[in-house]
Amino acid sequence: MSARKLIATLGACALLATGCGGSAPMGAAGAAAGRDEGPVKIGALHPVSGSNAVDGQQMRRGAQMAVDAINAAGGIKSLGGRKVELVTGDTQGKADIGQSEAQRLISAGAVGLVGTYQSAVSTNVAVVAERNRVPFVADVTASDAIYAHGYKYVFRVQPGSKVIATAAAQYLQQVSQQAGKPVKKVAFLHEQSDFGSGAADAFTQAARQLGIEVGPNISYDAASVSDLTAQVTQVKASGADVLAVAGYYRDSLLAAKAIASVKPDLNAVWGVSNGAFDQPKFVTDAGDLGALYFSTNYHYDATNPQTAALREQYQRTYGDPMRTGAVLSYDAVQVIAQAVEKAASTDPKLVRDAIAAAQVAPLTVGAGPIQFAPNGDNRNAMAVLMQIQDGQVKQVYPPEKAESRPEYQVTWRP
Repeated sequence: MSARKLIATLGACALLATGCGGSAPMGAAGAAAGRDEGPVKIGALHPVSGSNAVDGQQMRRGAQMAVDAINAAGGIKSLGGRKVELVTGDTQGKADIGQSEAQRLISAGAVGLVGTYQSAVSTNVAVVAERNRVPFVADVTASDAIYAHGYKYVFRVQPGSKVIATAAAQYLQQVSQQAGKPVKKVAFLHEQSDFGSGAADAFTQAARQLGIEVGPNISYDAASVSDLTAQVTQVKASGADVLAVAGYYRDSLLAAKAIASVKPDLNAVWGVSNGAFDQPKFVTDAGDLGALYFSTNYHYDATNPQTAALREQYQRTYGDPMRTGAVLSYDAVQVIAQAVEKAASTDPKLVRDAIAAAQVAPLTVGAGPIQFAPNGDNRNAMAVLMQIQDGQVKQVYPPEKAESRPEYQVTWRP
């Protein structure tokens, strides 16, 4: 459903005041929710059940850690030290559930929302936020389409699909040239939703402008695929010297197994907004299959001591490495909380205006403070190139963010 049609549908639901996930009439949620007393509520929408529950749980914990840090520092000082409370919703990774959960949290008094991990879910949440005039700060949402609608209440911390894909093409050209093996032809394997298709389209456009041939472009259904051997065999037959992959975790692991089996004549495997190749879990699950894989994506800033301290705290508390999605959730909560502080108000419109003018120091990689363009995108969001080296995910490019030098090769073809 397009955003325009969805807005119309939600408007009709509001008039009927029944069905459609418990929608409240536009504007009624603010006064009715009692935002002027008690803790300042920030809503967190993530998939804490379903196939992406591991990431969803991580992101909810990251958001909660930001709330805990704010309260430990004295709460919202401009509001007399009012504490912050995280109110949560489980999207289950489903767009319709995310829509109804967003409305529920707004009706419960959330002054702003963070989330959601999946672009399809964020598309619906953005419409609900816009209709209710309550800010929505996306932590993980790759789709650029949401930010082309002219929304006033929708923001994003992470770099969008086009920013990541463009950086991926530029980094590939630069790293391959430095290795003495200039890239000539890239095959692109991607899941077929807006996320994967958007990444492939943006990468193809950027690569061709750099004189890099792209093809074949091979898509698959991430929800149902069980084997990618045929697709990787097609890559091998194409003569491509690099394989780019944009997929979610499970299907990207399948791709790694297929690549190891088929052994195409590649110089590099190159993740583009990939949901697996920079994850500690992938390093463990894939083992040698994923060694030396590259990934261009958003990432926690491994060169920032504050980020390192936060991740150490997470590890101590939960016994698990803190993923980048959780750090982005932390950043998103900070954006809303600092806006409430600056606005000295829980009026969502004033909070929205403060977000639009905000400059927030990020714990994820960026080219400067979190600062929003008129379309809601973080104008300083930045992608970084990572590589699995010696069983660890390391930032390798650009040089100012690098922990190690890139090794432009694959394990089966040194």
